Amino acid sequence: MTLEITGRSAADIAASVRALIERGALLPGDALPPVRNLADDLGVNRNTAVAAYRQLTAAGVVITRGRAGTRVADRSAVPQEGFAADSVLRDVATGNPDPDRIPDASRALAGMAGRPVLYGEPVIDPDLEQWARSWMAADLAPSDLRLTITSGAADAVERLLAQALVREDAVALEDPCFLTSIHTVRVGGYRPVPVPVDDEGMTVDGLRAALEQGVRALVCTPRAQNPTGASLSEGRAAELRAVLREHPYVLVIEDDHFSMLSRSPYRSLIGPEHRRWALVRSVSKSLGPDMCLAVAASDPATAARLAMRLTPGTTWVSHLLQRLTLALVSDPDVMQGIADAGAHYAERNDAFAARLTALGLPATAGDGLNLWVPLPVPARDVTEQLMRRGWLVRAGDEFALADAPAASRRLRLTVHDLADGDADRLATDIVAAVRAAGGRLVAAGME
Repeated sequence: MTLEITGRSAADIAASVRALIERGALLPGDALPPVRNLADDLGVNRNTAVAAYRQLTAAGVVITRGRAGTRVADRSAVPQEGFAADSVLRDVATGNPDPDRIPDASRALAGMAGRPVLYGEPVIDPDLEQWARSWMAADLAPSDLRLTITSGAADAVERLLAQALVREDAVALEDPCFLTSIHTVRVGGYRPVPVPVDDEGMTVDGLRAALEQGVRALVCTPRAQNPTGASLSEGRAAELRAVLREHPYVLVIEDDHFSMLSRSPYRSLIGPEHRRWALVRSVSKSLGPDMCLAVAASDPATAARLAMRLTPGTTWVSHLLQRLTLALVSDPDVMQGIADAGAHYAERNDAFAARLTALGLPATAGDGLNLWVPLPVPARDVTEQLMRRGWLVRAGDEFALADAPAASRRLRLTVHDLADGDADRLATDIVAAVRAAGGRLVAAGME
């Protein structure tokens, strides 16, 4: 392969590699030769080869994976949340809230318009800002905070990373990881560093290891982690803050996406002296996915850079959407409905976990919209069996962040909107699918 790469300058070497990729001679995941070997083969200075790889990395053509070397970037799409297109199967993999639990906005829409907003006016509606400040400040240790309104939590996280990082910078992500976070990091060209998650949230040893690898940013879900449903315990949060105390300039982003619906208390990684941080809270789970609005509270410097990232594009979130959000969260009936929805999700997930446990497949519900179900066999084998029974589910493999993860033995299910009869049938089919998959593995001599 090294003989096919040609060129004497960095630009020519980079163009040669791109041509090989375009012709299919180099495929996603293929390793490029080490810098020293390439320089020797081409008879060029090592710095020339380094510069060529940097050009390719900046363009997103290749990625650097530490000891795994430099490889052709994988352009395949990351699985996304939502309904599967064109599937005739019963979809219990959506990650969606219950549409019957999303507040009706028609009454709020009728009287919210007010006067038009023109260029140059404040980007945050004053009344929404007052509400948002009280919503965020009560839970944050740092007293000096600034607010930014973005088009949802994913938009906030993407812009927060972009204002702080360049391609190939390392970002600590939970493993298993929220699909949108995987997509955001991949598109941004950053280097994901997996931090394992257990029942109490991000692990201390995992965070230490990530910091030793030089991560410049950290994305954490303090409660209702997707897909596991884990929430930070008080003790774990304190341990993580202690580790981060030695790294005050690592950007800590907390994605508290389930805040209005959660049955778990908010516990933060952000200590009072941490210098670069952001807490992001969205309304999409409580008011509906089409309500593309999130509040980001951050330190003043991060807020200023985030505002600069907004300026070339959207500049501001529609004041009509801001006013609609405020009208809904100011309505006692709407807020009671949101509280009832949170209780509903918890009750339905608990009930389904109890169904599985009663059938001999122990399961425990965490927090959030989904269930993270442990299996005694590989999840992919179970998903195939369930498809034959008419169900579409997600295997835990889709959420894995490690380069070469072991086959997942987890399913992520969205079951809160199933009628009792359908829930009974799904639980029975999952247990049957596990038995069938286990029998196939035994027959193949794999278990």
